[in-house]
Amino acid sequence: MSSHGSHPFLCDLHDLVILAEQVGAGNVRAVSRLISLLENHPGAREALRLLNNSSRGTMVIGVTGYPGAGKSTVVNRLVSVYRQRGLKVGVLAVDISSPVTGGALLGDRIRMQEHALDHEVYIRSMATRGYHGGLAPATGDAALVLEAAGYEVILIETIGVGQNEIDIVDLAHIVVAVVAPGLGDEIQAMKAGLLEVAHIVVVNKRDLPGADNTLRDLREWCPNVLRTVATTGEGISELAAAIMAHQQSRGARLVGEARNC
Repeated sequence: MSSHGSHPFLCDLHDLVILAEQVGAGNVRAVSRLISLLENHPGAREALRLLNNSSRGTMVIGVTGYPGAGKSTVVNRLVSVYRQRGLKVGVLAVDISSPVTGGALLGDRIRMQEHALDHEVYIRSMATRGYHGGLAPATGDAALVLEAAGYEVILIETIGVGQNEIDIVDLAHIVVAVVAPGLGDEIQAMKAGLLEVAHIVVVNKRDLPGADNTLRDLREWCPNVLRTVATTGEGISELAAAIMAHQQSRGARLVGEARNC
Protein backbone atom coordinates (compact mmCIF):
# COMPACT_ATOMS: atom_id res chain seq x y z
CA MET A 1 0.00 0.00 0.00
CA SER A 2 1.39 3.41 -0.90
CA SER A 3 1.83 6.32 1.45
CA HIS A 4 -1.15 7.99 -0.21
CA GLY A 5 -3.47 5.27 1.05
CA SER A 6 -4.26 3.72 -2.34
CA HIS A 7 -5.57 0.17 -2.28
CA PRO A 8 -4.51 -2.64 -4.61
CA PHE A 9 -8.14 -3.71 -5.05
CA LEU A 10 -8.77 -0.63 -7.13
CA CYS A 11 -6.19 -1.67 -9.70
CA ASP A 12 -7.58 -5.11 -10.36
CA LEU A 13 -11.12 -5.63 -11.63
CA HIS A 14 -10.75 -9.36 -10.98
CA ASP A 15 -10.28 -8.69 -7.27
CA LEU A 16 -13.37 -6.48 -7.22
CA VAL A 17 -15.37 -9.24 -8.90
CA ILE A 18 -14.26 -11.72 -6.24
CA LEU A 19 -15.09 -9.25 -3.47
CA ALA A 20 -18.56 -8.65 -4.93
CA GLU A 21 -19.14 -12.40 -5.11
CA GLN A 22 -18.13 -12.76 -1.47
CA VAL A 23 -20.55 -9.99 -0.51
CA GLY A 24 -23.32 -11.75 -2.43
CA ALA A 25 -22.57 -14.90 -0.44
CA GLY A 26 -23.10 -12.96 2.79
CA ASN A 27 -19.45 -12.89 3.84
CA VAL A 28 -19.33 -10.33 6.66
CA ARG A 29 -15.63 -9.59 6.26
CA ALA A 30 -16.19 -8.87 2.57
CA VAL A 31 -19.10 -6.58 3.47
CA SER A 32 -16.91 -4.61 5.89
CA ARG A 33 -14.02 -4.52 3.45
CA LEU A 34 -16.11 -3.21 0.58
CA ILE A 35 -17.80 -0.55 2.73
CA SER A 36 -14.36 0.60 3.93
CA LEU A 37 -13.19 0.83 0.33
CA LEU A 38 -16.28 2.82 -0.61
CA GLU A 39 -15.64 5.21 2.28
CA ASN A 40 -12.02 5.84 1.36
CA HIS A 41 -11.60 5.27 -2.38
CA PRO A 42 -14.01 6.71 -4.97
CA GLY A 43 -12.82 4.15 -7.49
CA ALA A 44 -14.31 1.36 -5.41
CA ARG A 45 -17.78 2.31 -6.65
CA GLU A 46 -16.97 0.19 -9.68
CA ALA A 47 -17.77 -2.79 -7.44
CA LEU A 48 -21.36 -1.63 -6.93
CA ARG A 49 -22.39 -2.50 -10.48
CA LEU A 50 -21.03 -6.00 -9.88
CA LEU A 51 -23.44 -6.58 -6.99
CA ASN A 52 -26.72 -8.38 -7.55
CA ASN A 53 -29.52 -6.41 -5.91
CA SER A 54 -32.24 -7.13 -8.46
CA SER A 55 -34.14 -9.83 -6.56
CA ARG A 56 -33.82 -8.42 -3.04
CA GLY A 57 -36.84 -7.26 -1.07
CA THR A 58 -34.89 -5.26 1.50
CA MET A 59 -36.74 -2.75 3.68
CA VAL A 60 -34.70 0.40 4.37
CA ILE A 61 -35.82 2.33 7.46
CA GLY A 62 -34.44 5.76 8.31
CA VAL A 63 -34.44 6.78 11.98
CA THR A 64 -33.67 10.40 12.70
CA GLY A 65 -34.07 12.93 15.49
CA TYR A 66 -32.19 15.34 17.70
CA PRO A 67 -29.34 14.04 19.91
CA GLY A 68 -30.75 12.85 23.22
CA ALA A 69 -34.14 11.85 21.83
CA GLY A 70 -33.23 8.16 22.06
CA LYS A 71 -32.67 7.22 18.40
CA SER A 72 -30.06 4.58 19.18
CA THR A 73 -32.23 2.93 21.81
CA VAL A 74 -35.19 2.86 19.43
CA VAL A 75 -32.99 1.31 16.72
CA ASN A 76 -31.62 -1.22 19.20
CA ARG A 77 -35.15 -2.28 20.15
CA LEU A 78 -36.24 -2.54 16.52
CA VAL A 79 -33.27 -4.81 15.81
CA SER A 80 -34.53 -7.14 18.55
CA VAL A 81 -38.05 -7.16 17.07
CA TYR A 82 -36.82 -8.02 13.57
CA ARG A 83 -34.43 -10.67 14.85
CA GLN A 84 -37.28 -12.31 16.75
CA ARG A 85 -39.01 -12.58 13.37
CA GLY A 86 -35.95 -14.31 11.93
CA LEU A 87 -34.90 -11.42 9.70
CA LYS A 88 -31.30 -10.54 8.90
CA VAL A 89 -30.67 -6.94 10.04
CA GLY A 90 -28.07 -4.34 9.08
CA VAL A 91 -27.56 -1.08 10.97
CA LEU A 92 -25.75 1.96 9.59
CA ALA A 93 -25.35 4.48 12.41
CA VAL A 94 -24.16 7.87 11.20
CA ASP A 95 -22.19 9.92 13.72
CA ILE A 96 -20.49 13.28 13.68
CA SER A 97 -16.85 12.97 12.71
CA SER A 98 -13.99 13.02 15.16
CA PRO A 99 -11.91 16.15 14.44
CA VAL A 100 -8.79 14.09 15.10
CA THR A 101 -9.29 10.84 13.21
CA GLY A 102 -12.24 11.63 10.94
CA GLY A 103 -13.90 8.49 12.29
CA ALA A 104 -17.32 8.12 13.88
CA LEU A 105 -17.30 9.82 17.27
CA LEU A 106 -20.29 8.57 19.23
CA GLY A 107 -19.87 4.89 18.46
CA ASP A 108 -23.42 3.52 18.24
CA ARG A 109 -21.97 0.02 18.06
CA ILE A 110 -21.04 0.38 21.73
CA ARG A 111 -24.67 1.11 22.57
CA MET A 112 -25.85 -2.03 20.75
CA GLN A 113 -23.56 -4.56 22.42
CA GLU A 114 -26.38 -7.03 23.06
CA HIS A 115 -26.39 -7.80 19.33
CA ALA A 116 -22.61 -8.00 18.98
CA LEU A 117 -22.49 -11.81 18.97
CA ASP A 118 -25.46 -12.24 16.64
CA HIS A 119 -24.07 -13.21 13.22
CA GLU A 120 -27.34 -12.16 11.58
CA VAL A 121 -26.88 -8.54 12.71
CA TYR A 122 -24.35 -6.19 11.12
CA ILE A 123 -23.75 -2.85 12.85
CA ARG A 124 -21.45 -0.17 11.52
CA SER A 125 -20.85 3.42 12.56
CA MET A 126 -20.15 5.82 9.70
CA ALA A 127 -18.61 9.28 10.08
CA THR A 128 -20.08 12.29 8.29
CA ARG A 129 -16.55 13.65 7.62
CA GLY A 130 -18.02 17.10 7.26
CA TYR A 131 -20.73 15.99 4.82
CA HIS A 132 -24.04 17.82 5.28
CA GLY A 133 -27.45 16.22 4.95
CA GLY A 134 -27.49 13.99 8.04
CA LEU A 135 -25.73 11.05 6.37
CA ALA A 136 -22.17 10.00 5.64
CA PRO A 137 -20.92 10.28 2.03
CA ALA A 138 -20.95 6.49 1.56
CA THR A 139 -24.16 5.65 3.45
CA GLY A 140 -26.17 4.99 0.29
CA ASP A 141 -23.42 2.80 -1.15
CA ALA A 142 -23.15 0.89 2.15
CA ALA A 143 -26.89 0.22 2.05
CA LEU A 144 -26.50 -1.28 -1.44
CA VAL A 145 -23.74 -3.55 -0.14
CA LEU A 146 -25.92 -4.77 2.76
CA GLU A 147 -28.83 -5.35 0.40
CA ALA A 148 -26.63 -7.43 -1.89
CA ALA A 149 -25.40 -9.40 1.13
CA GLY A 150 -28.94 -10.50 1.92
CA TYR A 151 -29.88 -8.19 4.79
CA GLU A 152 -33.66 -8.03 4.82
CA VAL A 153 -33.95 -4.94 7.03
CA ILE A 154 -31.53 -2.02 6.98
CA LEU A 155 -31.87 0.59 9.74
CA ILE A 156 -30.10 3.89 9.04
CA GLU A 157 -29.68 6.23 12.01
CA THR A 158 -28.92 9.81 10.98
CA ILE A 159 -27.28 12.56 13.00
CA GLY A 160 -29.85 15.34 12.82
CA VAL A 161 -33.18 16.70 11.70
CA GLY A 162 -32.55 20.27 10.61
CA GLN A 163 -34.02 21.70 7.44
CA ASN A 164 -30.85 20.79 5.56
CA GLU A 165 -30.43 17.29 7.01
CA ILE A 166 -33.12 15.29 5.26
CA ASP A 167 -31.08 13.30 2.74
CA ILE A 168 -32.46 10.18 4.41
CA VAL A 169 -35.75 10.85 2.62
CA ASP A 170 -34.14 9.96 -0.70
CA LEU A 171 -32.53 6.79 0.65
CA ALA A 172 -35.04 5.12 2.98
CA HIS A 173 -38.40 3.55 2.14
CA ILE A 174 -39.78 4.93 5.39
CA VAL A 175 -38.55 7.69 7.69
CA VAL A 176 -39.15 7.59 11.44
CA ALA A 177 -38.52 10.81 13.37
CA VAL A 178 -37.78 10.32 17.08
CA VAL A 179 -38.46 13.24 19.41
CA ALA A 180 -38.56 13.68 23.17
CA PRO A 181 -40.94 15.74 25.33
CA GLY A 182 -39.96 19.31 26.08
CA LEU A 183 -37.90 20.00 22.96
CA GLY A 184 -39.72 23.29 22.48
CA ASP A 185 -37.94 25.34 19.83
CA GLU A 186 -36.50 22.21 18.26
CA ILE A 187 -40.01 20.97 17.50
CA GLN A 188 -40.75 24.25 15.73
CA ALA A 189 -37.60 23.86 13.62
CA MET A 190 -38.53 20.28 12.79
CA LYS A 191 -41.91 21.39 11.48
CA ALA A 192 -40.12 23.33 8.78
CA GLY A 193 -37.95 20.35 7.88
CA LEU A 194 -38.22 16.69 8.63
CA LEU A 195 -41.75 16.58 10.03
CA GLU A 196 -43.01 17.54 6.59
CA VAL A 197 -41.57 14.35 5.12
CA ALA A 198 -41.45 11.88 8.05
CA HIS A 199 -43.85 8.97 7.68
CA ILE A 200 -43.97 8.17 11.40
CA VAL A 201 -43.13 10.38 14.37
CA VAL A 202 -42.22 8.74 17.67
CA VAL A 203 -42.51 10.60 20.95
CA ASN A 204 -39.94 8.70 22.97
CA LYS A 205 -39.52 8.99 26.74
CA ARG A 206 -43.28 9.32 27.06
CA ASP A 207 -42.86 8.93 30.83
CA LEU A 208 -41.31 12.42 31.02
CA PRO A 209 -43.33 15.55 31.85
CA GLY A 210 -44.83 17.25 28.83
CA ALA A 211 -45.20 14.07 26.77
CA ASP A 212 -48.93 14.53 26.23
CA ASN A 213 -48.46 18.14 25.13
CA THR A 214 -45.72 17.15 22.70
CA LEU A 215 -47.90 14.37 21.32
CA ARG A 216 -50.85 16.70 20.82
CA ASP A 217 -48.68 19.34 19.16
CA LEU A 218 -47.12 16.85 16.76
CA ARG A 219 -50.42 15.27 15.75
CA GLU A 220 -51.40 18.60 14.24
CA TRP A 221 -48.59 18.07 11.75
CA CYS A 222 -48.29 14.33 11.29
CA PRO A 223 -51.18 11.83 11.28
CA ASN A 224 -49.00 8.93 12.41
CA VAL A 225 -47.57 9.76 15.85
CA LEU A 226 -46.71 7.02 18.34
CA ARG A 227 -45.44 6.95 21.92
CA THR A 228 -42.58 4.83 23.20
CA VAL A 229 -40.33 4.30 26.18
CA ALA A 230 -37.47 2.71 24.30
CA THR A 231 -35.45 1.94 27.43
CA THR A 232 -38.16 -0.52 28.52
CA GLY A 233 -39.38 -1.50 25.06
CA GLU A 234 -42.81 0.01 25.58
CA GLY A 235 -44.45 0.91 22.27
CA ILE A 236 -41.75 -0.67 20.09
CA SER A 237 -43.99 -3.49 18.81
CA GLU A 238 -46.58 -0.88 17.83
CA LEU A 239 -43.86 1.06 16.00
CA ALA A 240 -42.77 -2.08 14.13
CA ALA A 241 -46.40 -2.72 13.18
CA ALA A 242 -46.79 0.84 11.88
CA ILE A 243 -43.60 0.48 9.84
CA MET A 244 -44.90 -2.77 8.34
CA ALA A 245 -48.27 -1.22 7.54
CA HIS A 246 -46.57 1.64 5.73
CA GLN A 247 -44.34 -0.77 3.82
CA GLN A 248 -47.34 -2.83 2.74
CA SER A 249 -49.28 0.24 1.58
CA ARG A 250 -46.19 1.45 -0.25
CA GLY A 251 -45.86 -1.91 -2.00
CA ALA A 252 -49.52 -1.86 -3.04
CA ARG A 253 -49.14 1.70 -4.33
CA LEU A 254 -46.08 0.78 -6.40
CA VAL A 255 -47.93 -2.20 -7.89
CA GLY A 256 -50.85 0.04 -8.79
CA GLU A 257 -48.54 2.58 -10.42
CA ALA A 258 -46.87 -0.16 -12.44
CA ARG A 259 -50.25 -1.43 -13.70
CA ASN A 260 -51.20 2.05 -14.80
CA CYS A 261 -48.03 2.52 -16.86
